[in-house]
Amino acid sequence: MTGRGEQQIGEEEASTRLWPELDPPFELVAPQGREAPFLVNCPHSGRVYPQRFVAASRLDSLTLRRSEDAYVDELFAGAPQAGAPLLRARFPRAFLDANREPYELDPRMFADRLPGYANTRSNRVAAGLGTIPRLVGEGLEIYAAPLPAAEAAARIGALYLPYHAALKALFDAMQARWGDAVLIDAHSMPSHLLGPKSEKVDADIVIGDRFGASAEADISVFVSDALRARGYRVACNKPYAGGFITEHYGRPHVGAHVVQIEINRALYLDEKRIEKTEGFAPLAADLSLLCGDLAAYLRARVHRRAAAE
Repeated sequence: MTGRGEQQIGEEEASTRLWPELDPPFELVAPQGREAPFLVNCPHSGRVYPQRFVAASRLDSLTLRRSEDAYVDELFAGAPQAGAPLLRARFPRAFLDANREPYELDPRMFADRLPGYANTRSNRVAAGLGTIPRLVGEGLEIYAAPLPAAEAAARIGALYLPYHAALKALFDAMQARWGDAVLIDAHSMPSHLLGPKSEKVDADIVIGDRFGASAEADISVFVSDALRARGYRVACNKPYAGGFITEHYGRPHVGAHVVQIEINRALYLDEKRIEKTEGFAPLAADLSLLCGDLAAYLRARVHRRAAAE
């Protein structure tokens, strides 16, 4: 990360004061050995729930975890050994969602008026899934009472903005060094789609590149093919094409590629208890191999392009 200004220092102090459990708000695991031109980002695997937040909720601790991409950061723990940094949030998605615009806020949640620059009309806000989520799991209200608007501003300033500053600095530096860089945005998905029909997700893993808008096709194809070769059923862009991070950071025309990976929780998780199953270890091993394969592919890709210039 670059040097910190006075504003960021103040934000981090606010995080320590209001939510001491979230100091620091995220962790960066540095690459080991030979570096590669990609990084893995886990914005939804945070599982540190501040006491103030739990006390303000109408839900029990286990129910609050329903929207968590549980243990995805551990599934990708092999990324640093492959030469890729691993950035992971410690704050939970139910508390703050880093895969949203910074001020995607639902006015129904707040006791006073939101600032004029807040995006209060997005589809995600309408669904109760804004930057400060209103709902968790299958449409359950999180809060027992409306929040002050200052609470949203404090969470965004202390957690969201520093997280994205770190992510941007990592990705920009990688792109400047290699010319092309890839951000793997790692998530998990419920085994059944939320909704009245509760349809079963017909894929083990979904690769999202916003239908080619966030990454050049060969990168997404390589990831998909590598996973299929290990026996996984892989879909592309349906039902998940990518969220804010994929859209915001993906600029393939300048060498910034973002690929979202959604892993079916049934592969590795007891979704009711939020506990790892026997499938966790083999899946983590396969994802470690994927990271190693991707590192070799991207290094060769960079060298081919350099030689062609």
